[in-house]
Amino acid sequence: MTPTQPYSVTGNLVDIPNKRIYGATLWIEDGHIKRIEAISEPINPALPYIMPGFIDSHVHIESSMLVPSEFARLAVLHGTIGTISDPHEIANVCGVAGVEFMIENGKQTPFKFFFGAPSCVPATIFETAGAEVNEKEVDALLSRPEIYYLSEMMNFPGVLHNDPVVMAKIKSAQKHNKPVDGHAPGLRGEAAKKYINAGISTDHECFTIEEALEKLDYGMHIIIREGIAAKNFEALYSIIDTHTNKVMLCSDDKHPDSLAAGHINTICARAVAKGLDVFNILQTACINPVKHYKLPVGLLNPGDPADFIVVKDLVQFEVSSTYINGELVAQNGISNIKSVPTNAINNFNCEKIEPTALIISENEYPNKNGFIPVIEALDGQLITNKLMLAGSLQNGNWVTDTENDILKIVVVNRYHTAPIAKAFIKNFGLTHGAIASSVAHDSHNIVAVGVDDACIAAAINEVIEAKGGVSVVNGTNETASSKVLPLPVAGLMSAADGFEVASTYTIVDVEAKALGSKLEAPFMTLSFMALLVIPHLKLSDKGLFNGDDFNFDIF
Repeated sequence: MTPTQPYSVTGNLVDIPNKRIYGATLWIEDGHIKRIEAISEPINPALPYIMPGFIDSHVHIESSMLVPSEFARLAVLHGTIGTISDPHEIANVCGVAGVEFMIENGKQTPFKFFFGAPSCVPATIFETAGAEVNEKEVDALLSRPEIYYLSEMMNFPGVLHNDPVVMAKIKSAQKHNKPVDGHAPGLRGEAAKKYINAGISTDHECFTIEEALEKLDYGMHIIIREGIAAKNFEALYSIIDTHTNKVMLCSDDKHPDSLAAGHINTICARAVAKGLDVFNILQTACINPVKHYKLPVGLLNPGDPADFIVVKDLVQFEVSSTYINGELVAQNGISNIKSVPTNAINNFNCEKIEPTALIISENEYPNKNGFIPVIEALDGQLITNKLMLAGSLQNGNWVTDTENDILKIVVVNRYHTAPIAKAFIKNFGLTHGAIASSVAHDSHNIVAVGVDDACIAAAINEVIEAKGGVSVVNGTNETASSKVLPLPVAGLMSAADGFEVASTYTIVDVEAKALGSKLEAPFMTLSFMALLVIPHLKLSDKGLFNGDDFNFDIF
């Protein structure tokens, strides 16, 4: 899909490796840069800037709630030309067939999706997933040219204890000469050294500068993450200047409204505002991912694929046009990538529930002298805290306490009928109603938070009826109205027009916040409350989980 006629683009060319900017004309032919003709130096202030396109160095496309082909339509508006995409969300639902779906759907666009082989499906044995991807399947995926790396190795205890299955997956990546992504929040000292020495090359989970610097010293690449639920830029941005060659940028998880607003370009703009060297910033955003993952992406050299963007300035990085393989895929805020037909894939098999199924009797919930374990959600972080707070008993049942912001959280197995896991959570701030979602990392059962059992059940049932989605129920036991965004592709994504999905999600998000939540992204935060591989206290479909000791022993 590249232009048949040669053409040229003129602007101030940003030569990142040589830290040089000069007026130049790019001559494009057959999707490649035929030659670069210097026309002026220094900068011509009348011209825009030509630079390599942005790469998101770690992202779960599924978290955008869009299939890859729709994700691409939005991302190119912000100068993103490629992503290092971990498909483990859909793999947890549909197995290898889910990975196949992502690859094939992505191929229908000019956008450059670089998928990994999921390393941890299921993420743990302490939850119910929809599928398993074993070491033989991982090896088969890694043998494919469409697979560029082994996705984040979340099972760092398995690495530290030389688990044979874990080590077999790492050895497969090494056999195929493909890098291994890491995931080890808070891992320090000798344990971090052992993890890295096993062949783990990156980590996007650092949330303190001390942790990042230590892992850099041990030889790891650090990916600075600035997503929706997890925001680490403020803590880590200084390493862009001090360790430029070992740093990359990523979003990890980005909801559709956020993707519509901006992508890696917004992180770069924030870095410029911090006073960092613009060439160092662009090195981390455009060059390092291509080098580390050995990507077939052009970097503005003669003979390279014509992958580049034109921006108005090097401060805000407002994108005028985006080119991939010489094709103009976006211009002046209009995406030229067309929507494509999509056949949904899913794995959803549960029945609607009754409010009475959500009752928590006094004897079935762990407590110490009336003090119950409560998950503390933290805005902008994936980690949670474990609190012991005075519980509220009513007619022999533990109930929500909106005055102290202690709400009920439940997880419903969406793959087969099973007992419902129930607990309590703080910091969602709802004063009435409930929210629910089938996007619940990593197994993607249904997770819900709410004030009363009727509203929680109603929100869950909206998701079940849609075979996946996010919902909000605004009301009380007596009267309630609801809104749902259906996500029929694996219960994670929509194949509808990405801009319309972003608009609908914005409405649902606003209605969730109208229930009283002060969280920046209530649904994104909710989606991580069942993520057992991130400490400290989480809820799987099997019960409350101690993320520090990796078991169900809460006390």
